[in-house]
Parts: sequence; C-alpha cells; structure tokens
Amino acid sequence: MGRWGEIRELTRHRTLSFLRQPEAVFWVFAFPMILAAVLGWAFQGGGPAKSRVALIAAGATGTSDAARDDQELVARLAADPRLELERFPDRAAAEQALRTGAIDALLLDPAASPPTLRLDPVRPQAEVARLRVLVALGRVDADALALDEVEERGSRYVDFLFPGLLGMNLMGTGLWSIGFAVADMRQRKLLKRLLVTPMRKSSFLASFLLSRLLFLSLEVLVLTAFGAWVLDVPFRSGLVQFSLLCLLGAVGFAGLGLLAASRVKTIEGVSGMLNLVMIPMWLGSGVFFSYERFPDVAQPVLRALPLTALNDALRATMLDGAGPADIALEIGILAAWTALPFALALRLFRWA
Repeated sequence: MGRWGEIRELTRHRTLSFLRQPEAVFWVFAFPMILAAVLGWAFQGGGPAKSRVALIAAGATGTSDAARDDQELVARLAADPRLELERFPDRAAAEQALRTGAIDALLLDPAASPPTLRLDPVRPQAEVARLRVLVALGRVDADALALDEVEERGSRYVDFLFPGLLGMNLMGTGLWSIGFAVADMRQRKLLKRLLVTPMRKSSFLASFLLSRLLFLSLEVLVLTAFGAWVLDVPFRSGLVQFSLLCLLGAVGFAGLGLLAASRVKTIEGVSGMLNLVMIPMWLGSGVFFSYERFPDVAQPVLRALPLTALNDALRATMLDGAGPADIALEIGILAAWTALPFALALRLFRWA
C-alpha cells in the first residue's frame, strides 16, 4: 500500500470512530448552538464591571461657553472613582471600541444639554455605566442624558459574541477530538501494536488532522447558518477567505492537540494537559468579553494566543468585511501556531 493509500485508510478509520461516539458529535454540533442561543438571547445577568466611558477628543470648533461646559462635565466624570474615562481621536475608533466591548458607553457632545450617551442596551455593563454617569453628574432623572442605543447589525453584543464562540468551538473540538483519541489509543496499548507495522509516524498523525478536517466544513456551515439565520449575525466577508481562516484555525488547534498528547499515557493526563492549554484562552482570548480589559502588561501575551488571533480575524472578517491584508498579523500568528506544534509533535511523539 502506498503512502496515500495508507493515509486514506487511516483517515477513514478515524472518521468512522468519531461517528460511533455520540457524545463527541453532541459537543461538536449541538453544544455550540445551545451556548450561542443562551448567551445571545439571555445574556442579561452578571455583576457590574468597572465602567469605561469614552470621549472623542475635542476639536477646534465650538464656543468658549460650550468648551467650558465640556470641561466641567468631563471633570465631574473624571472625579468619580467608579468611572474610567478614555479619549479617542475620532468617532470611528470609539465606535469600534464600543462594538468590541472595550468600552461600556460613548459620550457624544458633552457640551450639549442634555449630553448624549451611546450604548448597547443588551450589555449589562452599559446600564451600569449609564447609572454611574448620572450619579457623577449629580442627576438621577432620565432626562439628564439622551440615549443613543446601538441597534445596527454588526455592532450588537451577539455580533461580537458569535465569532468568539465559533473560534472557541474550533479550538475545543480540535484539541479534544485529537488529543483525547491519541491518549486513549496509547492507554489501550493500540499504539504499541501499530509500532510493529511499516506505517510512518507522519502518516499516522496526518490521518488525525485529515479526519478532523472532514467534519470542518459541515461543522462551520451549521454554526454559521445558525448565527446568520437565527441570531441575525452579519456575514460580510468573502466565502473563500472565511473558509480558509477556519481551516487554518482548525489545523492549528489540531496540531496543538497532537502535541499535548504526544507522550501522555493516560486519559486523566491528557485531560489535564488539554485543560492547561485551553483555560487561559477561554479566559483571555476575548470570547465573551474584550481582552482589552486586562492590564496593559498582559496585552502582548494575550494577543499572541492562537484563539485571540482567530477570534480577532473572524470578527474583522465577518463583521467588518476585512480583507487578507487587514488581518495579516492574525494570519501570521495562526500560521506559526499551526507549523510549530505539528513539527514538535512529530519529533516528540512516542508509540508507547
């Protein structure tokens, strides 16, 4: 049997083995949709976070009275310890921060009477920010602020959330479906039996990658259709770019799964190893909230994580229609996380 026949038969075996595990099929297809539905429709609770309110840097226009009123209002807000003010150079940058959850509300035209506060009413942090702004202004009546609620597709919280859930699903299934399967075969002594065959190590590992990719198109199609038709999440990118991005992310996480299981001998061991890899990305890669809320010292590390790069690229692609040049940095990070783990796994892998 030639090399390609070897890979084909091994891939077929891995595919059939996956289909015989209903719990794995559930976690791949059903669980992400349930999670997206619950968080997209019922994400109303949660404790208040520190309110971050944005201002647009003052321009050269306006009367002296308006500028003085602007300064007085900003001084009141800055004096409140429960508010954190941020200035943006223009409206577009501030709107981007609001869309990604980096800020809770955007104060427009502070010198107006009343000033306008732009926010997404679905986010619980936005309501907390509104109340804190009112308290800082010394007012409790609703007329003290004019509200500009975010309603545009692509700017809502569910639009921010869904690409993160898609990226998290690609990570979870890539790591668990491969890492768990390899460790299970090693624990049951199946790998030791394969050691005496003429099969190449690279063919064996490649078969896991290919069997995972066979389900990628259906998995992404189902989840994306659910987001677009049920949650009304926009899809503004080209299909080819979106597909290649998902493919790159899936292969990268599959390589991480192979690396995590390259020498682990027990199911318990690989479970701990995979959780060690996944939990930091669950918390710090901007799935449910913006990673920009973490301290500045952590930002370079968080941006270098593969799930962060994948989430940022998916959001830019789906919500903003970004092209390859716009996400070149994220693609480079994902490419590195694709090549290095597989190369290390090929070097470190042991049959027994």
